[in-house]
Amino acid sequence: MLTKIDWYILRKFIFTFFFCMLIMTTLAVAIDISEKTDDFVKSGLSTREIFYNYYIGFIPFIWGMLYPLFVFIAVIFFTSKMALKSEVIAILASGTTYNRWLRPYFIGGLFFAIGLFFAARYVLPRANEIRSRFQTTYIDNNGPNPNFSSSSIYRRIDSVTYVGIKNYDTSSKTAAGIFINKVRNNKMFYNLRAQRLEWDTAKHNWKLLSVVERNLDSLGESIRNIPSMNIDLKLQPKELKVDNYLKDNLTTPELANYIHTEETRASEGLNPLKVELYRRTATPFTVLLLTLIGATIAGRKTRGGSGLHMAIGIVIAAIFIVSDRFSTTFSVKGNLPPLLAAWIPNLVFSFVAYYLYKKAPK
Repeated sequence: MLTKIDWYILRKFIFTFFFCMLIMTTLAVAIDISEKTDDFVKSGLSTREIFYNYYIGFIPFIWGMLYPLFVFIAVIFFTSKMALKSEVIAILASGTTYNRWLRPYFIGGLFFAIGLFFAARYVLPRANEIRSRFQTTYIDNNGPNPNFSSSSIYRRIDSVTYVGIKNYDTSSKTAAGIFINKVRNNKMFYNLRAQRLEWDTAKHNWKLLSVVERNLDSLGESIRNIPSMNIDLKLQPKELKVDNYLKDNLTTPELANYIHTEETRASEGLNPLKVELYRRTATPFTVLLLTLIGATIAGRKTRGGSGLHMAIGIVIAAIFIVSDRFSTTFSVKGNLPPLLAAWIPNLVFSFVAYYLYKKAPK
């Protein structure tokens, strides 16, 4: 059962969190506007259109990225104020155990962690979709009609089928050429080549022009020349588009399904997607962990007051962010398992939290 002191701490926690979020969001938006002023002018959009087509997505993106930091700063800020006024000493001197004093922090941290857990899975990807659409259209490509092209695309469709597409243009959904190979037991038994590939909007499949089809078996080789034919490649046009924001735009179920599909195709370069998938679970735990670390640091009354607590907190947050970036880099560029990369910072700072807890004056 929560007491008046618990509600007192929780109210301070929630109020300070939203205050930090407001201040940091305002600062982030101001910096972003100063950096993208020229792009906004070139886009020809009104201020209202820019807000609804970009900042509606950008603000939640900032929240999601800095959410653990908001919680950490909020805990250190209001707890150090309580310690400076000897409120923490009074609470502990009344007979309240240290673990009991930490209970409202745990409840508050759990509340914010659960909120981030669901937001990261379903809400933030939709906001990122708005932001990335604007970023791709008006900033990355400097125009309202971006034209993405890829010199070559190679995909594995199923256990025996391999597809290669040359110079695919995502705006017109056409390609300069395509080949399809089917291989079983290291032997090719089917080959198809076409001089042009285009998406058939009426039949919702791919149309091939100037096709040469070869079937190979123990009896020999048969060749057919076909002027045009339609085929189901089990690939949609959007799957051939190089999307740098893909991992941020998919909800967690969509991201998990996408990774599973690409794994069946033996696609490479999936580690960034896997790290993102696992981080959506790891980051809420980070929120709870930083809440407890912040409480144990700021609950001690020191001569430096809030300034010293904030300095220590910023150093710890910086070390946490650096360790997170390092683990991600080792996973993307090296052989570190994505699950371990997402959870290493939490595992390391769990020991830090335990050490601070044992050393905290009780």
